Amino acid sequence: MKVSLNLIKQLINFELPPVNELVARVNQQLGGVEEVIDLKAKYGGARIVRVVECVKHPDADRLSVTKIDDGGVVADVPRDENGLVQVVCGAPNVHAGMWAIWLPPKSTVPASFDEDEPFVLDARPLRGVLSQGMLAAADELDIGTDHEGIVEIHEHDLPAGVELTVGASFAEVFGLDDYVLDIENKMFTHRPDCFGQLGVAREIAGIFHHKFVSPEWYQSEQQFTSAEELDLTVTNDAPELVPRLMAVAIRDITVRPSPLWLQCRLVAMGGKPINNIVDATNYIMLMTAQPTHAYDYDKLRGHKLEARLARDVEKVSLLNGKEYELTMDDIVIADGEGVIGLAGIMGGTDTEVSNSTKNIVLECANFDMYALRRTAMRHGIFTDALTRFNKGQSPLQNAAVLKQLMSMVGGEQASEVFDLKQFSDELDDYFDGKYTPANIDIDSKFINERLGLYLSGDDICDLLNSVEIKSYGPEEELGYICIQSPFWRTDLELPEDIVEEVGRLYGFDKLPRQLPRRSIKPAPENVRRELKNAVRHSLSRAGANEVLTYSFVHERILKNAEQDVTQAYKLSNALSPGLQYYRLTVLPSLLDKVHANIKAGHDEFALFEMGKGHSEMHGLGEDGLPEASQFTDIVYAAKKPGTGAPFYKIRRLVEQLARDLGAELVFKPLEQERNFPVTAPFEQSRSALVETADGRFIGMVGELKQSVIKNFKLPAYVAAASLDTAGLEAVYAKRGNHYQPLSRYPSTSRDISLKLPAQVNYASVYGCVKNVIDSHQELQIVITPISIYQPEDDNSTKTITFNIKFTSLERTLTDKDITPIIEEIVAAAAELGAVQA
Repeated sequence: MKVSLNLIKQLINFELPPVNELVARVNQQLGGVEEVIDLKAKYGGARIVRVVECVKHPDADRLSVTKIDDGGVVADVPRDENGLVQVVCGAPNVHAGMWAIWLPPKSTVPASFDEDEPFVLDARPLRGVLSQGMLAAADELDIGTDHEGIVEIHEHDLPAGVELTVGASFAEVFGLDDYVLDIENKMFTHRPDCFGQLGVAREIAGIFHHKFVSPEWYQSEQQFTSAEELDLTVTNDAPELVPRLMAVAIRDITVRPSPLWLQCRLVAMGGKPINNIVDATNYIMLMTAQPTHAYDYDKLRGHKLEARLARDVEKVSLLNGKEYELTMDDIVIADGEGVIGLAGIMGGTDTEVSNSTKNIVLECANFDMYALRRTAMRHGIFTDALTRFNKGQSPLQNAAVLKQLMSMVGGEQASEVFDLKQFSDELDDYFDGKYTPANIDIDSKFINERLGLYLSGDDICDLLNSVEIKSYGPEEELGYICIQSPFWRTDLELPEDIVEEVGRLYGFDKLPRQLPRRSIKPAPENVRRELKNAVRHSLSRAGANEVLTYSFVHERILKNAEQDVTQAYKLSNALSPGLQYYRLTVLPSLLDKVHANIKAGHDEFALFEMGKGHSEMHGLGEDGLPEASQFTDIVYAAKKPGTGAPFYKIRRLVEQLARDLGAELVFKPLEQERNFPVTAPFEQSRSALVETADGRFIGMVGELKQSVIKNFKLPAYVAAASLDTAGLEAVYAKRGNHYQPLSRYPSTSRDISLKLPAQVNYASVYGCVKNVIDSHQELQIVITPISIYQPEDDNSTKTITFNIKFTSLERTLTDKDITPIIEEIVAAAAELGAVQA
């Protein structure tokens, strides 16, 4: 956002401090200044001169030799006996008696000012005739693109109250003796009014504690006359997305270059002069932050202007020279036969104002900022108008903006002023509604307690009134301050907003530097935070790497994980086209990161993430926001087979996590197919449910579907776990001291192999062995699976081998201690049809 200090000075009623001090205050109390541009350094050498003589160059048909009068203000320049300076000029429009802009020797051509090697003029002969500098064209002055001739100044080109004087500084006469502040746009994301010079001027007045008064044309109630010379129909078929649409036809206009004062003012605000009609719309936008648009009336088919949603496969050719195929979510401006522009973003070529235009239609409208943002992202179009509409411009300024624009374009009003809006003009002193400002009642105590100040009600009112936030008191009479937000302050909704506003205008740097008073009583333990730290410590110690991914995902991610997209919340204002959905679970986000890591050369790794998922199946919470599910998800991936199957790799990680959290988990086979977002990516026949010892569901571990592996381009050896963080938290909160002292006596191990029918699943066998082990509380016994073997020629049986490690805290164990336990295991397994191999 470029801010012209000369324009600011015209809008305020006090003297600004030196630019360095001003920038410091703006940085502290308004927004970050990225650059200070000194236009006077760029244009300071240019002088306004009168061409007294003009004759043809003796040796060049296209050159003229002129004598110019600069009033003798430029020193060290050769002159004739009449004090005139000789300049050779190649412009076809140069003639005696004209007023022009002279760049004398030693001055820099403004168009080259920002280049690495600026073009500095000198006195030099052109075809044998000495020329002192040059008479400048618009492109050389960097105020336009015209190079057909030099700039000729007429009376109407001058700012009001200024007369032509030979030798006058071009920069001073046309307001280019200016500093321009380039303020970072993100600082004003919540302040649509500050995308116009008027809004910034108001804020600068406020931070210097001077009362600002908006121009009369901006704040007065607007009255429009009626006319019927040109037939025009205006309709709004998308009122929920177009809260206000104003339009009027103007006849007998002349398209020509804007007056030089307007061109220079646009340059100071970061604009580019085009013609008087387009320049007027841009000037109004840069001043008020409200975009407008002009259409060639005679090119409007059916003499109709309509705001509506695009129809499927409609196309439009825009002013950037490109054609776009539209969707039914795009807001468009149409005439009687088709689309003529993308609403709020860019107009179309079919109705562009050109040099032959005689009648125009002026449009001033407001559009839903979220719909425009989606359209811009969908088509990749970003404009100055979109930047302002994206912030949520108030529709209450449209009448004043349109009235001022009508006064600038010339011509005669030729239709009624159409005003299609979704609110009433009958506004009380206390506004309340979707498009009208908020009213806030607040007392000084509320403000002072939060800022650490002792401001009176009158002090607070003075600060707010300085930026035209109407504040009434004193609080001694009412008990509170009545605050009426102006229509351009759409960000003021809560009492806390007023606290921030008072603090900013007063100066946050002036607030007392005092530490807040707080209790030294220890804060209660935050179980979830402690759990997350414990999970990080456990999994990272086991070799896994934590990643952080967006909670928003592309539709492709959900489909790759075979999750139901219809269960996911779709965002209406996505950060980008690739982040349009709330994820249902965390696991798909992790799977999406595996392929990139494999390509980067990591042959074997494990990733984990603790995050949220949201599903429409869970509905909304008490706060009206989607209910969130907390997940701790893990994925193991390897390019080559390791020492065990991927399932057992991931299971071992989960078991280690459980031990570190002081929990005992049970792994159970899925007895029937389950259709939930959590289970969708898993091959359920090769997965297990995870429960606590008391039967609480924690999640599942297992291998993934082959289709999911293919969709995410995963390696062949991959497995995952999806755990409910809330379930882990409940277990963790009940943890006791699970420390077990190390035994002073040696351990002894036994391998046991059980041959059993192939249809008996591993979980049943493991459970049988564990039940026997659990009955011997006097010993520390650890079961470790070794292998599952099935001969190639016999599919009816398989052999499962376990290693069982026995430890006693009281003595060294012998065979007579171990053998009975092994026999118990064999006897128990016999009920499953197993025999000791």
